[in-house]
Amino acid sequence: MNIACNTKDKKTLTTSISNTKKLENIYKKQLVTAYQYLDSIHITNTKAINLEHYKKSRKAFKLSEPILAFIEKENYKSLNSPNLLRIHEEDPTDIKINTPIGYQVIEENLFTKTIDTLVFTRAVNVTKNRLKLIEKNTNTSNLKNYHILWLIRDAIVRVATTGLSNFDSPELGASLQESSYNYSTLNDIISIYSANFSNKELLNQWQNEIKKTQQTLNTNFDSLDRFTFIKNHTHKQLQLLNNTQKDWNVTFPFSFAINNNATSLFSNETFNLDYFSDYKSDTTHLKTKISIGKALFNDTRLSINNNMACATCHIKDKAFTDGKVTFNKNLKRNSPTLTYAGLQKSFFYDNRSGSLEGQIVGVVTNHDEFNSDLEHIKKVVKNDEKYATAFDTLYKRGATDMNIRHAMASYVRTLNAFNSKFDNNINNKENTLTALEKKGFNLFMGKAACATCHFPPLFNGTVPPNFSESELEIIGVPQTKENKKLDDDLGRYYLFNVEERKGAFKTPTIRNIELTAPYMHNGVYNTLEEVVNFYNQGGGAGLGFNVPHQTLPFDNLDLSTEEQSAIIAFMRTLTDS
Repeated sequence: MNIACNTKDKKTLTTSISNTKKLENIYKKQLVTAYQYLDSIHITNTKAINLEHYKKSRKAFKLSEPILAFIEKENYKSLNSPNLLRIHEEDPTDIKINTPIGYQVIEENLFTKTIDTLVFTRAVNVTKNRLKLIEKNTNTSNLKNYHILWLIRDAIVRVATTGLSNFDSPELGASLQESSYNYSTLNDIISIYSANFSNKELLNQWQNEIKKTQQTLNTNFDSLDRFTFIKNHTHKQLQLLNNTQKDWNVTFPFSFAINNNATSLFSNETFNLDYFSDYKSDTTHLKTKISIGKALFNDTRLSINNNMACATCHIKDKAFTDGKVTFNKNLKRNSPTLTYAGLQKSFFYDNRSGSLEGQIVGVVTNHDEFNSDLEHIKKVVKNDEKYATAFDTLYKRGATDMNIRHAMASYVRTLNAFNSKFDNNINNKENTLTALEKKGFNLFMGKAACATCHFPPLFNGTVPPNFSESELEIIGVPQTKENKKLDDDLGRYYLFNVEERKGAFKTPTIRNIELTAPYMHNGVYNTLEEVVNFYNQGGGAGLGFNVPHQTLPFDNLDLSTEEQSAIIAFMRTLTDS
């Protein structure tokens, strides 16, 4: 009996090694092709020749993307990041500002009237050498079956959330074709692991679905119905992935941002809330913890003068905003929505806090808010019999300041309803989306380029599929709605005085945006029409302001009045019920 088991185990191990070797071979071949074509690009060539080499290199890069982005996350980000300075502020004593490299830098330089030869040559050489280094040091032998399923899921989510929007194809606008390249590699991976399928019909379903998906992507950029694509393809593939997990008998060791059993991008069951917390609680009494967190959220005794609670600034009926231009005369910014706030990694308009638990400290100690300290909060909780008993029951260490903040943060992490009209329609719970609203979503994801900063499904700046980074943008917000003067709030700049961060603010969610007026950090605009018009004109630079590091993708969007109305109609479908 042991001999039979050992024979079976050896056969399984041999098959696994064979699969990962085949995977490595196609991956390395794609990397080699990518850097060989980059090696053919030279400043002395004509633009047409360089462009042709670039397209072939880019195709190979995109074919490698599902694997590269999974096993080389940081390198992938560098190779495929926007043509913007990369600013590293992790160590305040050693701020690093790096010149960008990668395909977007090369692409944008290929389309400029006068190429900056130094920037162009450096981008090509560094990108090429980085790809060579990755290829030389690649070893996929440690990949397990659950890694393969994670890899496939990441690729599916990446296409739906960034691939459909020209996020990384700024000049060629080739994102649909490049998304199809991703699916070609997924088809190769499914074929390599075909022996894993005990249910051959499931294997056929995958192959047919990938074929249909590529047929759908074979269309004009502005013509693709992205709503239907996600509804009929992305979600179907997530379901197939769940079925594959069961068929392969895969057990996941843990969960990343997206739950391993997610079948929709737009559900309160999509995300793993623990991933977004910097504190792993030892309590299993989730409902009680949330209940206590909610009570604390509404308790004015936490402020030094007993006159302010979290709920004072974050009003439920206003989607947990304050509904003001700025909260008071001492503050330059208004209170952002807390809905879906728990599904991100950075907080405050300037990203200065890395968790909800940390964000609470900022509010508590701010002289213009709670004007208190953590010791005061502990005292309030311990002197309240209900609170004290609850914390002694819930947590081994009782009412520590960390446990108190964790309870409050746990409540905030429940404010993700995913039950808006849009969510219900894309999840097939109802069929009420109008043609105008659907058109607005497709414009938002396509021509208007809104989704290149407000990524679905959260529609904020937290970048999928890893959801580990919340982007900052410089858009040139005016001081008044007459658009005559640039706002003097410099945002992120105040943290480290980095010139290139002047005017940088976190990209907020547009979920519940119908309830969160006035808009922008300074409440400059009262209506969504004013907001969309601002972007349509090209942000601050389009209004004539000097915004040297503006990050908006176009000078202007050239949206018609009808198209602007459609986008607004879509945004209003994101109001939770």
